[in-house]
Amino acid sequence: MGPQALAAIADAGAAASPRFDRKAFLAAATDGLDALSIMERVRHIADALRPALPADYGAALDVIQVMAPQLTHSFQAIAVTEYVARFGLDDFDRSMDALAVLTRFGTAEFAIRPFLAHDADHALATMEGWTASDDEHVRRLASEGGRPRLPWAARVPALKADPTRAAPILEALKADPALYVRKSVANHLNDIAKDRPDWLLDRLAGWPQHDPYTVWIIRHALRTLIKQGEPRALALIGVGHGAAVTVRNFTVEPAVVRLGERIAISAAIVSDSSENQPLVVDYRVHYARAGGKTAAKVFKWKSFDLAGGETVALRINQVIRDFSTRRHHPGQHTIELIVNGQTMATGGFELLVD
Repeated sequence: MGPQALAAIADAGAAASPRFDRKAFLAAATDGLDALSIMERVRHIADALRPALPADYGAALDVIQVMAPQLTHSFQAIAVTEYVARFGLDDFDRSMDALAVLTRFGTAEFAIRPFLAHDADHALATMEGWTASDDEHVRRLASEGGRPRLPWAARVPALKADPTRAAPILEALKADPALYVRKSVANHLNDIAKDRPDWLLDRLAGWPQHDPYTVWIIRHALRTLIKQGEPRALALIGVGHGAAVTVRNFTVEPAVVRLGERIAISAAIVSDSSENQPLVVDYRVHYARAGGKTAAKVFKWKSFDLAGGETVALRINQVIRDFSTRRHHPGQHTIELIVNGQTMATGGFELLVD
């Protein structure tokens, strides 16, 4: 979203309409851009479009919809959709129609949030209609735009109060043939799981289990609850709570590491049954925190069927490094091996931080 992106947007505007003021856009968009984060740049560019486009909002929408297919990156299109979010609330229906067009070129999931905040009933009704679209991008927007915990997006008061408000949309998309749409539906349901787990489990228990698309959504929607070892979530994917297994040779190596170094976790899972068992194997890291506290995070490891009497050796590596969402502290880090929701073994390592 730097100078090349601004030039691409300016070129698209000039090609779309002689009424687009390329010079005014570049002057406004360039001013103060360097100090802004990515989403701040999106909003800044949207504001810079205003003096470059026709003053009449309907005419501006016409230009924007011609511009969008000519843009060279999806984030450029996201900036264009943001123009609708910032200046189109007073022309609700025409703006929503425009977002359904623009989302094909760069998702309008962020731009739709102000419309949901302004009139959730009206917006959700429109989005429910989009579930019948032939275009997978539009169907995805119906789900993604209404996610209660959409990353990078502002929270919508109505969805915060009731994260299940988009349930009719999710029902309409529960067997969507497009993986792009199914991922969104699963992520939307996983958002709900964090606030209304019982509602989610009750709803998914009533969904058909014979459709492979629906089964895929159910499995991925339950990932947070499965990591928590929730028995009903495990049952919905055909896994019992706990398993007839013995864990041998659970190791975490090396015993002492520094930031940037790698740990290796390994274990042997031995069947204690003569029957086949579906297993979900995860591991939970208890990260050391200041003041002697800890914070736990569960990581997916492997899901598989373990035949009667069989032994399976597992090994996984993880680099211990800081992220924007996770800062490490020195001290002992405990690791639990979780099989079908139950802790079966523990180990750990000491982290040294310079």
